[in-house]
Amino acid sequence: MNVSVPCYPDFIPLDINLKDSLHPRLSLTHDGVSEFTFSSLYLFRNRYKYRISRAPLRNGEEGGFIICGEQPGEDQASGVSFFMTPCAAPEIETISSLFESCSYWKNISETVLSPAREKLEKHGIIIEEDRDNFDYLYHRKDLAELSGKKFHKKKNHVNNFLNTYPNHEQRSMCAELIPAAMDILEQWRQETLLKNENEDGDYKATKEALELYKTLTLKGSVFFIDGKPAAFCLGESIARGRMFVTHFEKAISKYRGIYQYVNQAFAASLPEFFTLINREQDLGNEGMRQSKMTYRPCDFVRKYKARLL
Repeated sequence: MNVSVPCYPDFIPLDINLKDSLHPRLSLTHDGVSEFTFSSLYLFRNRYKYRISRAPLRNGEEGGFIICGEQPGEDQASGVSFFMTPCAAPEIETISSLFESCSYWKNISETVLSPAREKLEKHGIIIEEDRDNFDYLYHRKDLAELSGKKFHKKKNHVNNFLNTYPNHEQRSMCAELIPAAMDILEQWRQETLLKNENEDGDYKATKEALELYKTLTLKGSVFFIDGKPAAFCLGESIARGRMFVTHFEKAISKYRGIYQYVNQAFAASLPEFFTLINREQDLGNEGMRQSKMTYRPCDFVRKYKARLL
């Protein structure tokens, strides 16, 4: 069922039936912001309490979408409200109205910001880089080949994995492999809970992504060692088809080098028209940042946040 998005100031909750309305427009956004795909928004709709509206027309043209949400706090009542504009910056009157109910403007891409920045700053809107939410970009070929001195350690990890586990197999995600991927996810969750007590990260979103992978048009692979499920990854095409974003990557940690192998093998299996791989943000986690930097990103999807002076 195709559900239409109401015009601002009316909002509706993000629903699976909005896919046909949102997906075509979001897939055309240029920058490749990892959050701005229908699947990413939908799978985290409950965490951020997403609601969506359509921006008023600008000079007779469609103004894109407005998404409101809440950044979770330590308790359920302490969330901080924000809004996002994936396609374009709304008129200043709409932005001013949004700031009346939202604390800040989140995930502003360079393409959205650039034509509007001067006008926004004249109206007392403070804009700053949001480094914790920068998406990491890598040349697909670099991750697939791991050539040269800068990838020497990564290449060694992959080679050691291949030597230790010669009976390995990579298979494209399909309906019959979902139970195997679910088994990997459950084992990953148990490992995570043991390390971090009650924190199981993006377990719920990953589980739903597997359940709805076909509806959400996600692509991925499942990896087996000695015939047993060992790892999987799942993502999708963004930025008009030139970029692939990896949303989820889970593995059973007893297989040494499994994550390095999955990263390399999946990059090698992607079609060559994907020139870039987006491996999302580090969220300010220092360990995650160091890990992502070791793969030598070629660039970032820079994001900005804004607030009223």
